[in-house]
Amino acid sequence: MDPAPAKPEAAGAKPWPILALQEAVEPLLAGFMVEVLPEIDSTNSELMRRARQGHTTPMLLLAERQSAGRGRMGRVWHSHTDAQGQQHLAASLTFSVGLALQRRDLSGLSLAVGLALAEAIHPELGLKWPNDLWWQGRKLGGILIETTNQGAQRYCVIGVGLNILAPSAADVRNPAAGVGELLPELDAAQVLTQIVPPLLRALLRFESQGFAPLQQAYSRRDVLRGEALVCSDGRSGTGAGVDVRGALLLHTAQGVEAVVSDEVSVRPALPSPVPHPPAA
Repeated sequence: MDPAPAKPEAAGAKPWPILALQEAVEPLLAGFMVEVLPEIDSTNSELMRRARQGHTTPMLLLAERQSAGRGRMGRVWHSHTDAQGQQHLAASLTFSVGLALQRRDLSGLSLAVGLALAEAIHPELGLKWPNDLWWQGRKLGGILIETTNQGAQRYCVIGVGLNILAPSAADVRNPAAGVGELLPELDAAQVLTQIVPPLLRALLRFESQGFAPLQQAYSRRDVLRGEALVCSDGRSGTGAGVDVRGALLLHTAQGVEAVVSDEVSVRPALPSPVPHPPAA
């Protein structure tokens, strides 16, 4: 009997660069580990579970499939699917980095992570406060940060979801972009290799310096700056950049206000409808 044909997503698949990544990161973070799972509910959830059990080794956990990927404010991170409803392994990149951070004030961490990813991927990528990578008006990726205190140390889990291929319009509520539109020559494994060392360097710099040194670099990629915005807490105004702690600045009728809570959703205001002339 002839062997069963390989699944389309497995054909020609390249191995994940586990050893290469560990060797690249070792000089920055001794003992750093990389683990790849074929499927998990959520890489963030798994690292948080491990941390609560006392396992706080610095590591990167990557999932080829996530059955319950999560985004900010309880949103679902949508996976790409093929015609049979199976996730396409090459279409997205989902991983979490877990490490203990000595810094107590983590204000602006999601912005620092987004900036590091954008700089590592492409100069044209924009950033949408507080945790999205944006390109040409479409979301390319997102970040979810969670922490847990284990004794005297604070363990931080940084979840990253990137579209490698842009999902179809039926897959997501909002238009989405993919890294492949910017870097068609790179597959998911190559993108991972390209972004992880800069991301780890950025996390270590943030631990010692915070967000303030990154404010200007972030503002150059800020897609909300100068835009009319509406917040889920009822405030509206014009985006005026971010402050030294990473809070969104909103120019309102009452003056410039800071939006500091990650639980506040911010979106561009819809344009006012053009009034129709009265009927003759």
